[in-house]
Formats: sequence, C-alpha cells, structure tokens
Amino acid sequence: MAATSTLDKTTLSPERADILAELNNARHFLRFTTRGLTDEQAASRPTHSELCLGGLIKHVTGVERGWVDFIVDGTAAMKDFDDLTEEDFAGRADEFRMLPGETLAGILEAYAEVAARTDEMVATLPDLNSAWPLPKAPWFQEGEWSARRVLMHIIGETAQHAGHADILREAIDGAKSMG
Repeated sequence: MAATSTLDKTTLSPERADILAELNNARHFLRFTTRGLTDEQAASRPTHSELCLGGLIKHVTGVERGWVDFIVDGTAAMKDFDDLTEEDFAGRADEFRMLPGETLAGILEAYAEVAARTDEMVATLPDLNSAWPLPKAPWFQEGEWSARRVLMHIIGETAQHAGHADILREAIDGAKSMG
C-alpha cells in the first residue's frame, strides 16, 4: 500500500501550496514513466547509459530524503565530499540500478513514503528561511541554503530526472509521458 499524506493542503500558505504543487507535478511525471512496466523492464538499461527507471526513482528518493534531512538536521545530515568513503560511493552507484530482490513496487512505495514525509515537513516547518551551511563538495559553492532553496533544488532534481526517465521509457517500448 502506498504511503499517503494526511496533509490538509487547504490550510497552507500560497507559497507552500505552490512548492508542493510543483514538487508533486514533477513526482507524478517521474512515477508515470513506470506505468505498466515489469520489474525486468524497470531494471533494464535501454540506452548506452547505466541508468534504469527503477534506479532513477531510487536516486530521486535518496536525494529527496537526504535534502529533507539537511533541512531538518542541518549540515551534519550530509558528509563533506572529502569524508566520503569507498562504501559511500558504492552506495551512491547502487542508487542508480535495481539490485537483486528489488521490485518496482517496492521502489515506488519507498518513494511515496519519502514524499509523504517531505510534504508534511513543508507544511509544518516553522520558517522556510531557516538555513544551514552547505557541506563541502566540488559541486557546491561555499555558503548556505535556506529550506526554500533546498526545496527548489529537490523540485529541479526531480523534474530533470523525470526527463531522463521519459527518454528511457521511450527507448524501452516507445511510450511517452507527454506528447
């Protein structure tokens, strides 16, 4: 059974409602690319890339979980790049593929649980301006991100990977998310 939010979206501020609307739209298109697929199809790599649909959703799930942890717990929720171990890098690589025993249904369930947690956090966080210093990494400039900025990043990441997913789905069986 998919996790569902008990959130009453009618009580949200317009800004929070807009954030959730954009995030849920991007999530919808990402999930939609997997409609009707078998586990084998979701695990397949139909392009020269190592990406598969199940792996993309696992990755987006991990990204969303990690950034929400950052919003809630601060910089300590993420390691600095120089502190990442070989095990950390191997775990990141595993995010992009379906491992033996994983199912598309299980991956989608985990994504729904993370989404429900994020939605609840957006609704209840006292201040979207609260900010934390970014972890040190080659892909970040020094500085800090507010909760609002992190949520914009999650939306962008989800939408970008929904586009990747659409390409993979079309390569699998010709189905398109739009058009």
